[in-house]
Amino acid sequence: MAWFLNFYRCERCRRRWTGEWSCTCDDDCPHCGARHMAPTRSEDLTEFIEEENGEFIVIRSPVSAEHDPDYQEVARFPTRAQAEEFLASTELG
Repeated sequence: MAWFLNFYRCERCRRRWTGEWSCTCDDDCPHCGARHMAPTRSEDLTEFIEEENGEFIVIRSPVSAEHDPDYQEVARFPTRAQAEEFLASTELG
């Protein structure tokens, strides 16, 4: 399942906040309650590479995830370049 970190700015009170969601959806301002604020930008967190003890681990949110990303390790590589190549050559699933 896709997973995003959305960045918001309230049109009413101008405060900022972030929220993780399975889409780039509107959110209500946690500060003043204004409704339906669209994200100003989003970062795709569906898959990423994490370094651990000199290895580069490909992490992905699986299709079976529902209310949280339920990240799972997909593969390990000795170099970041190999991990990036793997991500570029595989489809989500």
